[in-house]
Amino acid sequence: MKRRDFLASAGALGAASALAPQVVFARVAQSGQYFAVHPFVAAHPGAVFIVRTAAASIVDTAAKYAAGLALGQQLFVLSETGGMPLASTKIAMKPNLTCLGGDATNDRLGIVTDPDFVEGFIDGMKSLGFQGSQMYMREGNHLRDAYCPTNQALAWYNPIAARTGVHLLDFDSGRDMTARGVARANLAEGTEVIWRDLPDGVIYRRVGYVAPINAPDAFNINLAKFKAHGMGMTLCGKNWQGTNINPYLHYCSSVPQQIQDGLPTAHLNPNYRTDVEALYQRHLQAGVPRWDRPGNIDNWNSGAGMETWCQKTLDNHAASTTGLHIIEGIYGRDGNWMDGPHDGKAMDFMTNLIIFGLNPFKVDTVGYWLSGHEPGNVGLLHAAMDRGLTDRINPHAIPVYLWENGAPQLVSLDSLERTPLVTYYLQRNYGGQTEPKWHLLNEPFDYGPITAVASDLGTQPQIEALGQNYPNPFNPTTTIQFSLPRDSQVRVEIYNSAGQLTEVLVDGWRPAGVHALQWDARGRASGTYFYRLLTPGFQETRKMLLVH
Repeated sequence: MKRRDFLASAGALGAASALAPQVVFARVAQSGQYFAVHPFVAAHPGAVFIVRTAAASIVDTAAKYAAGLALGQQLFVLSETGGMPLASTKIAMKPNLTCLGGDATNDRLGIVTDPDFVEGFIDGMKSLGFQGSQMYMREGNHLRDAYCPTNQALAWYNPIAARTGVHLLDFDSGRDMTARGVARANLAEGTEVIWRDLPDGVIYRRVGYVAPINAPDAFNINLAKFKAHGMGMTLCGKNWQGTNINPYLHYCSSVPQQIQDGLPTAHLNPNYRTDVEALYQRHLQAGVPRWDRPGNIDNWNSGAGMETWCQKTLDNHAASTTGLHIIEGIYGRDGNWMDGPHDGKAMDFMTNLIIFGLNPFKVDTVGYWLSGHEPGNVGLLHAAMDRGLTDRINPHAIPVYLWENGAPQLVSLDSLERTPLVTYYLQRNYGGQTEPKWHLLNEPFDYGPITAVASDLGTQPQIEALGQNYPNPFNPTTTIQFSLPRDSQVRVEIYNSAGQLTEVLVDGWRPAGVHALQWDARGRASGTYFYRLLTPGFQETRKMLLVH
């Protein structure tokens, strides 16, 4: 199978200070017994959203906190009639809290999801009515062990838990769920472990999660870090492996080693070796880049070993309930943990962006692009498409929106700045090749023909359309959505009940796709208003109600 044919068949399967305060107040003013993800995000599950932040440096605490605060307030809406129960739903968050093995100096911050951002995000959600007692931060990886006697991440995150009331599981308190040799049967289901079955799993047929991740009454939030790793970039796809209990989460270990560490063979696909080898050979023949690096499925730093890691990762996501997937990229790190190309050390770069969406692999595809890599060169994304967990890995085929003041604006991917973050992923130092250890995966990749950015529903909008504003009634802000089948001149007008033009929200050229505008009616009188979309040869008007 040729590379392009493989892609086609696989696709068939399946600034804080700049954030306007009025958006914050608008969200806080809402009330209700239920919550849901912002309706524009929910209606566009295949889109990826970018927030530009404004931190001056890695230690700009105020800007990092404000970015998290605004996002936590903007990403959820409340209602009296539908969604998940506000008071009883568990908010299960997975920041990157892996052991640093370092000290308290600020140059270690780049290893974990930024604590100031996370605290702001938590406080933003709490301002909507969430209680700290219903929020949980979890990390299944080692927090302390012989390799890492002190974990600086806890020194940053324990005070956050104390200030916010969020429950942070310290695996050294009470039952130690990460120590090698702990009997899985001794874990209390529902409070210490959540089990998920995978009848079609390639490697796992049953996986344990650190409770309440994947509990029936939980909403999952994946809070990844924008950093390079031996697997390429450790974004949403990889960060989620830390939701597993030991030894399921040992994705870099061979399966025989996991069995030695206590993984029951009954929880494995009995034919995993044959199935993984078949997938590896299929992907190798299809031309997945770097899959020709020598090694076997028990050696992760090889094409076959990386296939094993990918299938564990995809089993994990297939077993999980979709929530929000967020990459905190206020600053990014290259290299691998502490190691890198800068006199042997990694380095942090001010990237000032947050990337989020509902599909982790589309979020990661854009994340790879923004970190200087060509996503088509990343085997995980090919395997995810093969298993129907994403339908595209061409970043230019994914709708990308700037999330500005709580309102999305469709943009070209090429308008966004990229920051190269080098990795040692599958270094080409074999077969006479001399690639540097630290490199970008930036070789050109043939995605096949593409004529336009497809919508996240799989097709380009066919007609001009003006959607009903939401929320409606509203106070004081509301969002207006419209779609364009082609690039066009657009004008959106607001009229009061007397037919007087009160405001023009947009008057200019817009690309094809789905767009959203936010109207701030602060200072306007309560009552009925009309909004009108005009394009060459088309116009449509709808009604909305402002209630103070």
